[in-house]
Amino acid sequence: MRPRGYDPGRVRILLVTPPMTQLNTPYPATAYLIGFLRRHAGALGLELAQADAALLLFLRLFSRAGVASVLADLAARPRSGRATPAVANLIASGPRYLATIEPTIQFLQGRDSSLAARIVGREFLPEGPRFAALAGDSGDEHLSCAFGTMGLVDRAKHLASLYVDDIADAIRDGIDARFELSRYGEKLAASEPTFDPLADALEGEPTLVDTMLDAIASELIAHHRPDLLGLSVPFPGNVYGALRIARVARASSGSPTIVLGGGYVNTELRELADPRLFDYVDYMTLDDGERPLLSLINHLRDRAAPLVRTFVCSDGKVELRNDTAVHDIPSRECGTPTYSGLALHDYVSLVEMLNPMHRLWSDGRWNKLTVAHGCYWRKCSFCDVTLDYIARYDPVGADLVVDRICELVEETETRGFHFVDEAAPPAGLRAMAERLIARNVVVSWWGNIRFEKAFTPELARLLAASGCVAVSGGLEVASDRLLARMQKGVTVEQVARVTRAFTDAGVMVHAYLMYGFPGETTQETIDALERVRQLFAAGCLQSAFWHRFAATVHSPIGRAPELFGIRLRPTLGTGFARNEVGFEDPTGTDHDMLGVGLRRALYNYMQGLGLEADVRGWFNDAGRRGRSARVPAARVAPDLIERALSAASPR
Repeated sequence: MRPRGYDPGRVRILLVTPPMTQLNTPYPATAYLIGFLRRHAGALGLELAQADAALLLFLRLFSRAGVASVLADLAARPRSGRATPAVANLIASGPRYLATIEPTIQFLQGRDSSLAARIVGREFLPEGPRFAALAGDSGDEHLSCAFGTMGLVDRAKHLASLYVDDIADAIRDGIDARFELSRYGEKLAASEPTFDPLADALEGEPTLVDTMLDAIASELIAHHRPDLLGLSVPFPGNVYGALRIARVARASSGSPTIVLGGGYVNTELRELADPRLFDYVDYMTLDDGERPLLSLINHLRDRAAPLVRTFVCSDGKVELRNDTAVHDIPSRECGTPTYSGLALHDYVSLVEMLNPMHRLWSDGRWNKLTVAHGCYWRKCSFCDVTLDYIARYDPVGADLVVDRICELVEETETRGFHFVDEAAPPAGLRAMAERLIARNVVVSWWGNIRFEKAFTPELARLLAASGCVAVSGGLEVASDRLLARMQKGVTVEQVARVTRAFTDAGVMVHAYLMYGFPGETTQETIDALERVRQLFAAGCLQSAFWHRFAATVHSPIGRAPELFGIRLRPTLGTGFARNEVGFEDPTGTDHDMLGVGLRRALYNYMQGLGLEADVRGWFNDAGRRGRSARVPAARVAPDLIERALSAASPR
């Protein structure tokens, strides 16, 4: 279907974030694009709007009417389809869920803190399988350890989040296996070589969740009557929802032109050849959306105007059109993101996990900004350094960053900022901190950094004085040999010194950890855990998370696997998504088994538990079929981190 023509004097544009993304704050893609387009709105006759369909779907499902629909759907199914504990719990306690759902959501939106006292009494909310870990006296000890005796609201948020998770689990188990709170239909799209699963799901019998999303899409189209509908898909879990919205829009009387973009497209669909995607959308853009979207608007008015990094389907063949003479918009000219039109007070703060950094991600409203586009290091062998979002480094400038901060504070009445840089540059952060202090701008902020030597104790104190409350960075494998192989540019001792500097300045530190890197042996994994134990014991880290290594086709490892001693497995398909690829590692390390112990250890370390225990103990019963895992003793000196910190301390 070819897109229709435009009124040359006016173009209505609607940008939508599809389900599902985080629920506590808007995903920033549409805010950035609307902020950019409003700089051109007058000259081009643009009417701009944005919507967060993820939040809209959540609020529709998690309402009294929504839960009633869920219960009716479950009741109409055969008993065999209602066998899971989550489903059985929801059915058994249905009246209590109907009575408590709306007050609980209002509490999680920050509209009624008085409910906290009833929630922590453990009699108000029905408690399903998600509460199992809190059963008995040990559960009370667990909550007291996490929240103390005064953290009433925080404790209530955690309990209310488990309550929401119980409902979500029942929806997933009993109604729609694709549904999760932070993603929807992810397995249909994640590195899926063929469009078949998505096509089958989109044209199959709709579930209750599908029906609700279709209704939301119809309402958005009817209300905004867009000429151009933009769908931003940052993750695989957004793709199915995006295409459902596109399907509804295409069938509407207005039939807007539909364009797809976002992080998932940029990493997974660069080799797209399957024309069936264009049964749902008209265009698909790559990388930063500002220039392609502006070029598309001009192209729709004048078909002779060139397209930039835009896929089209012509005569059944997919082709990429890209005028290389047209350059990207510099960061300083992209404008300030705007959340105009989004119901900021409707977002929901969840405290599902007791990981301190995950708490920042899921709790509270954060305005999103960047100090620089791309990564100033861009050497890590596991990273997508060949793609624009990493490769093109373009700093914004400290004064402009602070100007944007002030604009967003005025617009949103929120002083919390999350800097979403790949790795915020130390010089840029120093300059920003100095400007914030000089201009008496009071904010709280956090972001991602590299644990490099430029982050001295003096700089850590300056950043804390400017409002920095947390930093995250990659320690990855916690092995100097493997850090060198991945060209991380840091050592374990250096990470210890930097993280201690931030901790001493009162800034929370989160470490990204990785296991399963090519060539990583069982001994190196155990040694890495020992170093992590020492970093927690020394007070260098307060939060961390283990990620399983994945090879991607856009990374140096994916481009030259032979240099890392691995062989990529062949991928089969018909030209749809391609990013993560399987590989064979001759070391034969049982990373699945080790991952269980690593996560168990980390969970305890973050609560101050087990910091004196031998790391081998975390792998008991972690082996297959209940057998205890046989792991070697750590070969790392038990005071390695303390000696490194002492050597770096001034005499």
